[in-house]
Amino acid sequence: MPKKSKFISHKNNHKLQEIGRKIVAFMNQNSSKIYNYKQISDGIEYKNPRQREQVIQALHKLLADQRIQEVEKGKYILNLKIQGTLTGIIDFNQTGNAYVKVEGLEDDIFVHSKNVKDALQGDQVLIVTYNYKGKKLEGSVLDVLERSKTDFVGTLDYIAHKEFGFVVSDKKSINTDIFVKKEKFNGAKPGDKVVVRMIGWKKGDKNPEGEIIQVLGAPGEHETEIHSILAEYGLPYEFPEEVEREADEIDREIRDHEVAKRWDMRQTLTFTIDPKDAKDFDDALSIKKLENGNWEIGVHIADVSHYVTPGTLLDDEAYQRATSVYLVDRVVPMLPEVLSNGVCSLRPNEDKYTFSAVFEMDDNAEIYRQWFGRTVTHSDRRFTYEEAQERIETGQGDLAEEILILDRLAKIMREKRIKNGAITFDRSEVRFNLDENNEPIGVYFKMSKDSNHLIEEFMLLANRKVSEYISLSRKGETTNNTFIYRIHEDPDPAKIQALSEFVGTFGYKMNISNAKRTTESMNALLKNVKGKPEENMIETLAMRSMSKAVYSTDPIGHYGLGFLYYSHFTSPIRRYPDIIAHRLLQHYLDGGKSPNKQEVEEKAKHSSAMERLAADAERDSIKFMQVKFMEKHIGEVFEGVISGVAEFGFWVQIPENGSEGLIKLRDLMDDNYMYDAKTHAVYGMRRGKQYQLGDKIKIKVMKANLIAKQLDFKIVE
Repeated sequence: MPKKSKFISHKNNHKLQEIGRKIVAFMNQNSSKIYNYKQISDGIEYKNPRQREQVIQALHKLLADQRIQEVEKGKYILNLKIQGTLTGIIDFNQTGNAYVKVEGLEDDIFVHSKNVKDALQGDQVLIVTYNYKGKKLEGSVLDVLERSKTDFVGTLDYIAHKEFGFVVSDKKSINTDIFVKKEKFNGAKPGDKVVVRMIGWKKGDKNPEGEIIQVLGAPGEHETEIHSILAEYGLPYEFPEEVEREADEIDREIRDHEVAKRWDMRQTLTFTIDPKDAKDFDDALSIKKLENGNWEIGVHIADVSHYVTPGTLLDDEAYQRATSVYLVDRVVPMLPEVLSNGVCSLRPNEDKYTFSAVFEMDDNAEIYRQWFGRTVTHSDRRFTYEEAQERIETGQGDLAEEILILDRLAKIMREKRIKNGAITFDRSEVRFNLDENNEPIGVYFKMSKDSNHLIEEFMLLANRKVSEYISLSRKGETTNNTFIYRIHEDPDPAKIQALSEFVGTFGYKMNISNAKRTTESMNALLKNVKGKPEENMIETLAMRSMSKAVYSTDPIGHYGLGFLYYSHFTSPIRRYPDIIAHRLLQHYLDGGKSPNKQEVEEKAKHSSAMERLAADAERDSIKFMQVKFMEKHIGEVFEGVISGVAEFGFWVQIPENGSEGLIKLRDLMDDNYMYDAKTHAVYGMRRGKQYQLGDKIKIKVMKANLIAKQLDFKIVE
């Protein structure tokens, strides 16, 4: 490394501080990694000789400030042990206070509302840390390094007789209103729900300035609120014309020259099993009895990567979306309809290009041979889950024998999987019956039955075996081949300990002495709470004790499934990581060398982030529909269960429809109530009355706020 400069002028000091912030932000992306100055220069895109000299100067300044450490000559790592400045992502709560998540640190840094400066939800911020009153570590925002977003959804509040207004965000986590001059209303009227773009935030101003870029409509109306959800998360509900045009130009014919490159399996019995309202069928099963008495089972997946190729507008759009989004009343697809519901969908009585995992199995579900590659298949029948379930339960109907064989093999695989450490989360999902105007007229719960488990087990098998094929040699040694994995880290021991202590108050015991005992105890707990009043609450807490599954190029395993190697391969119509997996698998089948890991890792991170956004949007749409459903029940009394507890109140869920409402502590007039995080309870200071997670309680529906997607309940004694 070149010698450091003898001095740093005051003129350049500010510039070096700016470069230093960029360096720390870059190193924070992988805070445990050691970097040399060239990697850092490339990472912050300071590549010419003059810029690299500035990077060297900034590194020496960071060393002097003990922000980084030199582990060996010319190699640096972040110093996370000292108190000083750190970068991370800020997350606001409803009180206006925030926490900053810093990679490499176990605990988030608390930031009081008076110290958040001009940071907004999700921004990457630079904070200075200090010990509050000598004990608690806190932080103050010094600078916003990168905005999470600049477009926000809210309602225009116009100030009468003034030439301006404010857009008030729907989200309580957005801690400021956005100032808009009248000439930048762009057709919006007072009270309209709008999308506002932040165009600046001058130093010293209380509010940022913005301009309205889209009028969504009247707050509370169905279409307005659904489009608001999509806009809030930056999810496009239409495809650009040029993308649609490219999709329309795709060759939809099955060509002989392409068939010649594939295993032609069109004569093998093949069928799909999907929800009754499904429009895209991206997986099918085939079954064939072999002469030796074994079974040839094929897991056939739509060959999306044949049609969606790198460098095309279609691929760029699919990557940006990364996932289909399933709202209550509509699907926002990752691919245009001509692909998702047409050419790629494994519809009955149509020949399709597929990517397949084919297994030879005996009657005990032991695998003797496996094959991966491109195929041509023909679906002979489309089953709904209900139709397949009927054949499993009665043994009657067309293809009942084949479905019963697959069901028996699936049950053997499921039993083995649980024995090997899988956790059996099997929560019901709330669904709505909608009329022709998308108004909710009923609520039901989607339950997983044998037909769901049948499909799940064969998809899990294909996902696992594809991952193992790429990751392990024939001798079982690690290949270190670049691949995209679905990973699920082990849970935080402290969270498991807290769960064990809490369920103990209900009489359930957990053995958490080691990983195997913890898994066995978790499965026993989930089984024992079935049908009990505390079932939903304990299942929710158990899930919260788990880590979040994400995409990664590091195969650390999948804790929840009990797999060492696992990838998503079976849903390329609706998940971009599956397309990546298909491309990489074909690359290796063709004898290709391991590609650049960093490029795949970047795509994995993007896919994980978009998956989180989609899940949040889906959750918001369910909340909206639940509030809309409960509008008709204002003033009615229901039996509920306390489903969540916080400093300002507690939530009560109505088991019969899944709706959840808030009871604010300030509305409880009989006592002053305090929150106890350890026991998930609030208790009265004078009389000692307690409301705890899982308690049954009678409530009255007082208010249904469609805009906030919130129900307010009142306790009925």
